[in-house]
Amino acid sequence: MKREPLFNIPPVIIAVLALLALVHGVRTLLLSDDQNVEFLLSFAFIPTRYDSSVVLGGVLPGGFGAEVWTFVSYSLIHADWKHFGVNAVWLLPFGSAVARRFGALRFLAFFAVTAAAGAGLHLATHAGEMFPMVGASASISGVMAAAMRFAFQRGGPLGMLRVDQDQAYRVPAIPLTGVLSDARVLIFLAVWFGINILFGYGSLPITGSDQPIAWQAHIGGFLAGLFLFSWFDPAPDEPRQDDIHDDIGATPH
Repeated sequence: MKREPLFNIPPVIIAVLALLALVHGVRTLLLSDDQNVEFLLSFAFIPTRYDSSVVLGGVLPGGFGAEVWTFVSYSLIHADWKHFGVNAVWLLPFGSAVARRFGALRFLAFFAVTAAAGAGLHLATHAGEMFPMVGASASISGVMAAAMRFAFQRGGPLGMLRVDQDQAYRVPAIPLTGVLSDARVLIFLAVWFGINILFGYGSLPITGSDQPIAWQAHIGGFLAGLFLFSWFDPAPDEPRQDDIHDDIGATPH
C-alpha cells in the first residue's frame, strides 16, 4: 500500500520556499545596510537600468549580466517577512497543483518565464523608473493562471467529481477557447483582476519607501501563465517524474 506523506507538498515547492526564505534571511540578518542596498541594485528589477537616455555613472552594478538576470532574480527577493509570507500562502496550494502536473524541471522553467513576463510588462509601464521591484508575485500569478487551466475540469483538483487523487492533476486542460465559457473560470478571473487592480492603488514598502504594488507585473505573469501553459504541460502519455518513482520496484503484471 502506498503511504501518503504527512504534508503532501511537492519537494520543488518546498525547495523554492526554502530558497526565498534563505535569500531574505541573508539580506536581513547577515548583510549590512550598505551591502543590502548593493544587493538590491544588483538583483532587483530596476527599469532605469534599461533606459539609455539616463546616465547612471556606475550607480547600478552588474553591467549587461544584470540586465539579463534581474528579469528573474527579482522574484527571489522580498521586501519583508510579511511580503514573503503572503506569497508563500498563495504558492503552496497553486504552486503545488502545477508542480504535480508539470514536474520539477518544467515548474522551475515556468516560474522563471512568468517572472520574466511580469518584469517585461512592468518595464513597459514604468520605463525609466528608479524604484526597485522585488517579489515572486508575478510567478505566483502565473501558476494561478496555469492551475485555472485544469483545476476546474471534470475530475480535476477543484472539480465536482474528483475521484482519484493522482489523476486529478492529469485531466485534460481546458483549451484557451473554453476559458471564457466556463462560469467558474470567469468568476476566478474577475476576482483575481479585481483584487490586483484594487490593491494597485495601495502600497507595498520595498526598502522603507512607499513604492506602489507592481500590479502590472502580476498581470504580466498571469497572462504568461494563461497563454504559455501548453508549452510546459506534459503530453498526456508522457510519464512524469512521480510516475517513474512509483514504478520503481513495482511488481510486473
